[in-house]
Amino acid sequence: MLPTAIRLAVGRPSGRSSMIQFLGKDGWASKLSAPVPPPPAAVPIVSLASTATVSHAAIPVAAPPAPTSAPTYVEFAPETVTTVPESMYTDTPASNMRKVISRRLTESKSTVPHFYTSIEIPLDNVLKLRKVLQKEFDVKVSVNDFVIKASAMALRDVPELNATFDAKTQSQRSFSSVDISVAVATPTGLITPIVPSTQSLSLTDISSKVKDLATRARDNKLSPEEYQGGTFCISNLGMFGISEFSAVINPPQGAILAVGGGERKVVPGKVVVKEDGGVEKGKPGISTVMTARLSADRRVVDEATAALFLGGLKEYLSQPKLLML
Repeated sequence: MLPTAIRLAVGRPSGRSSMIQFLGKDGWASKLSAPVPPPPAAVPIVSLASTATVSHAAIPVAAPPAPTSAPTYVEFAPETVTTVPESMYTDTPASNMRKVISRRLTESKSTVPHFYTSIEIPLDNVLKLRKVLQKEFDVKVSVNDFVIKASAMALRDVPELNATFDAKTQSQRSFSSVDISVAVATPTGLITPIVPSTQSLSLTDISSKVKDLATRARDNKLSPEEYQGGTFCISNLGMFGISEFSAVINPPQGAILAVGGGERKVVPGKVVVKEDGGVEKGKPGISTVMTARLSADRRVVDEATAALFLGGLKEYLSQPKLLML
């Protein structure tokens, strides 16, 4: 049986599509009977001997390339894109204190493993005690003084947090004395004078000590031993209207407490379980609440230890009479 022949033909010029045509039996027979075209004429081969009589002068020789001159380089001035005219800003070189702050805090954020824990603390009892001290005893103490004293007592109860970390020896150093550094804003930058043995000082002693250190810090009259060292740091921005923030650890200290301002919030009423099994629910009220956030070095303490410290801090500020003992 003669197989069917298939011929592929080029379709329309624009489509370039292939069209399959079936030649059939008659078409295939006509293809077989078509004369075979003669082969193309052979090209005569010229031997190399016949070309020996050709003059060499007739053969063109390419001229050597002309020597190129040394490349020339064009210098372009770098383009400076300035969106603000120079008349509208001023560049001020960083002071020595700013350079030290930049170096130390950059080192802290890049090398110290920070972790953060926060707690809300009611301040109603602290505010009431402040009024009593001022009215009956003519003693003026600030909320920050209560925070410093309460932090010292909490560090006494949780001594693991009253420590520093030595990066060179990879060792933790604990201290029996609580020396709290208090952040003070000055025209040239932030400085942290130290209140030594804070756990043994009264509220009035802390108040007078902090006022003296802050005044001399703003006047640039502190000696190096008064701001170098410390075992714990407190930064309070509540007087500036800041509700909460996160502070950067001041190495080699193991932690820093960021204190926000008090805010009046609606708090749920207390639930009291009676002896007979009944439950008495109190009415919601309004309370002044402060947010304290602890930034701690994970190499020094863990999250559970930080929680113990914040719990102790809340307990002392909730019952400020304990700070008077």
